Parts: sequence; structure tokens; C-alpha cells
Amino acid sequence: MPSKAILEQKQQAVAELAECIKNSVSGVLVNYQGITVEDDTAMRKALREAGVKYMVVKNTLTGRACEQVGYGEMKQYLCGMTAIAISEKDAVAPAKVLKKYADKVESFKILAGYVDGAVVDEKTVNALADIPAKDVLIAKFLGSIQSPLYGLAYALQAIADKQAEAAPAAE
Repeated sequence: MPSKAILEQKQQAVAELAECIKNSVSGVLVNYQGITVEDDTAMRKALREAGVKYMVVKNTLTGRACEQVGYGEMKQYLCGMTAIAISEKDAVAPAKVLKKYADKVESFKILAGYVDGAVVDEKTVNALADIPAKDVLIAKFLGSIQSPLYGLAYALQAIADKQAEAAPAAE
């Protein structure tokens, strides 16, 4: 049986992870087996730059933290060499970065994740990763709004020009 000090350390680790998960907008669980040190270092750097926390925590501790927060369904994915990537601001950032490495390294695999208070499977995480960046979506939206307005403005200008041409001819 573990000593009281070790038990308290584990409880604190679970509480910290649960708090981190609770304060986040999304997270992705991966099996990091087979990734090289070079790829792992580059991946961690990309995750940091995207504002994502990447942690390798024992599966039992991760499972308990997920249960505390209400993501108990994630326990079924906690086997083998797993890590969790957590984002506090951007819901798609962990999925985007990790999908890049899952495509690159055959044995590196996205297992599941959570977003908007629900546990999602690998397929949904990959779909999230395919969503364009927020800036691109905003630009597309604004472009779609502006396009009809430009058309209307050109039509009105053409009518005004035609009337201006007809007015001097009538005089």
C-alpha cells in the first residue's frame, strides 16, 4: 500500500489535471508510441506556440481527473502510452497540431477528445482539425457578405451613369 505522502501527491496531481481540464475549451488524447525525439520536440514546440498544454500523465490519474470533470467516457481510451493536449482558448488548436503528427508518424494515433462539454471520438477530432483557421473563416464570412453589396453598388452606379448620359442628351 502506498504511503500517505505518495497518495497525497497523486491526489494533488489528479486535482490539478482536473482543474486544467475543467478550465479548458477542448482537449485531445493521443497514443504517442513510436514518435521520435526529434518529432516529439517539434510537436511540443508547435503545441506551445498554439497555446496548448501537452502532458504525459499516468492513465489512472488521467482517468480519475476526467471522471471528476464529467468526462468519464474517456477512460475507455486510456490504455498504452497516452498523453493529453489541453487548450484553454482555441478549441481546434490541439486537434490541428496533433493531426499533423498523426499523419506523419504511423504509430502516433489520436484516440479521442472533448469539446463543448462532450467526449468525442477520433473521427470527430480529425474533423475538427480540418476546420480552417479562425482568421480564414472570418475572411470568408466577410467576403460572402461583401460580395452582394459590391454587386448592388456596381448596379446602382451603372444606373446613375446611364441617367447622367441621358440627361445631357435630353437638354
